[in-house]
Amino acid sequence: MQITGTQLIGSQDIPGTGAAFHAIDPATGEALPPAWQGADAGLVDRAARLAEAAFASYRETGLEARADFLEAVAQAILDLGDALIERAMRETGLPRPRLEGERGRTVNQLRLFARVVRDGDWVGARIDRALPGRTPLPRGDIRLRHIPVGPVAVFGASNFPLAFSVAGGDTASALAAGAPVVVKAHPAHPGTSELVGRAIRRAVQRCGLHEGVFSLLAGPGHELSLALVGHPAIRAVGFTGSRQGGLALMRAAAARPVPIPVYAEMSSTNPVFLLPGALAARAEAIARGFVASLTGSAGQLCTNPGLIIGLDGPDLDRFVRLAAEGVGAAPAATMLTAGIARSYREGVERLHGHAGVEPLARGAAGQGPAPCQAGLAATTAEAFLADPAGLGAEVFGASALVVRCASPEELAAVARALEGQLTATLHLEAGADDALAAGLLPILELKAGRILANGYPTGVEVCDAIVHGGPFPATSDPRSTSVGTLAIARFLRPVCYQDIPDGLLPPALRQDNPWGIPRAER
Repeated sequence: MQITGTQLIGSQDIPGTGAAFHAIDPATGEALPPAWQGADAGLVDRAARLAEAAFASYRETGLEARADFLEAVAQAILDLGDALIERAMRETGLPRPRLEGERGRTVNQLRLFARVVRDGDWVGARIDRALPGRTPLPRGDIRLRHIPVGPVAVFGASNFPLAFSVAGGDTASALAAGAPVVVKAHPAHPGTSELVGRAIRRAVQRCGLHEGVFSLLAGPGHELSLALVGHPAIRAVGFTGSRQGGLALMRAAAARPVPIPVYAEMSSTNPVFLLPGALAARAEAIARGFVASLTGSAGQLCTNPGLIIGLDGPDLDRFVRLAAEGVGAAPAATMLTAGIARSYREGVERLHGHAGVEPLARGAAGQGPAPCQAGLAATTAEAFLADPAGLGAEVFGASALVVRCASPEELAAVARALEGQLTATLHLEAGADDALAAGLLPILELKAGRILANGYPTGVEVCDAIVHGGPFPATSDPRSTSVGTLAIARFLRPVCYQDIPDGLLPPALRQDNPWGIPRAER
């Protein structure tokens, strides 16, 4: 499928009129054809109003029709074949196996949401039947369902060009909810984005849906993002990216005459607690697993283990020595963009230059415009607690800080000082570490959206029970998740119907339950 460098507004290809830009191969610095011209406010208005026009019909599609559409999107992405993987490799520097796995995840989560739509639990149907004889006052017939909030703006992520981008979890969950989507492609991989956008558009056409169900805008500047979030037709935002970017979108959404929610996944250092029994039993294995988790994908994962926290002593010393050897032997990697590589280098230099930090190891330096040199450093709990904002800040890339604690009390104090996180991990040995783990769990429940034991936070399963969210600043709304079937709830709101005649009720609430969905009835 040809990449044209145009904006995909509904069923039309429209050249942009804004600033020109190219995708850049991060391994070589080569500009990749074609050239794009960014979308302007006029094209934002056109896409958003088209989405608004599509909302009336799309939000009332039957369960089977909407599920079929999601499955058609999945198949259309697979039909792109190797061209999609090859373009993504050129635009991101990510290896083929990683991108093929990510394509599988993208397709599988679309199919998962198709199952969710068919099941109908997301409708949240509740029925309180009339009690005309109740005293002292009768009760009317009261019924509830959830409906989509309206058109959703989705921002593609830099580090997941497929699974968190044009057809990623935000788009899949919004479409599953019945909300048309306008995506802003990430400017680092516009060709990959256009290919996926054309696949979605083809599925829209095949399923006979309104063309405004999906549009794709591209452009390099902040003006496009702010224009999209500020458009009155947009009713919610899904974003994965930096804290700075997420906060800017939150401010823009709050400043609107009608404010809208921004579901932003922004930053996390994903603390890993090494409890003494686990270190005594398997420090070597934990160190090997940690280095692999830290350095995979050049550390450019929102769940990368950036903080390692343990009790000082010979076993932690053994872990640190082995981890430093592993990080020191890590080959150079290519980061997603030269800008990300520059921010990473500055972050590592700032961390390693901190007065309370001891640099431990650096990997191979690498060449090219976007190299990643892995880094490991250490500090004490006392130093960390004196500057938790500085030492606990995310460095996006393969960098981690070991925090040495003198006592279990210091371990707990460090846990309490943490910012909100996507994940927290406990490495523990059954029996030996039970009491310490039991004391940490209530603290970590207030700090993270996902708590795991004897594993590594990288790798997020897409399933019903997963949470990929957490207290601010990990996300803008700690009640939400951007991965898993609960992600659909972000783009729904409840509506109550009181004493509405059965023939006027939506199918989900009618007496005969024509959709056959689960309903709570009393």
